Amino acid sequence: MCGITGYLGYKNALSIILTGLKRLEYRGYDSAGAAVVVDEGDGSKLMIRKSVGKVAALEQACSSDETMKRATVGVGHTRWATHGAPSDINAHPHASSSGRFAMVHNGIIENFAELKAGLERSGYKMKSETDTEVLVCLIESIQKQSSCTLEEAVRLALHEVRVIVSTWNILSYHTSVKG
Repeated sequence: MCGITGYLGYKNALSIILTGLKRLEYRGYDSAGAAVVVDEGDGSKLMIRKSVGKVAALEQACSSDETMKRATVGVGHTRWATHGAPSDINAHPHASSSGRFAMVHNGIIENFAELKAGLERSGYKMKSETDTEVLVCLIESIQKQSSCTLEEAVRLALHEVRVIVSTWNILSYHTSVKG
């Protein structure tokens, strides 16, 4: 069963997220992942780590990354596969193609194949087999086409999906443009 945890504050977000994911281990899952936003001084950077297996494998994958440990905002996910086999690629979070936001999602998007086909016709190349990646790409596509806010793009995208009980979380950041 999937689980979502997140943190926004002043402490090490990655540590708090990993602790939260460990507390969700009793639910059963096949992979885990985390996304954090790190302030780089001249802008922000979205960083994602994912792994098949226990949260300990994710923790190991993140252990030597000092940059991720500086983050004070992030989201984590444990996944029980419904679309796509357990793999690092299919694990959550999934990032938008621009890399400006990431999403974790629990639930099933019933019409994901139809939405995926439309996005692929528009030029999107999916990396995973998941319905979550389809949703994150749909949100990004709507935002680009409508020149709207992320919040409005999410609202419009959710009108296009058919779901069986769903929860999700989006991690977004904005960079300063110098020029």
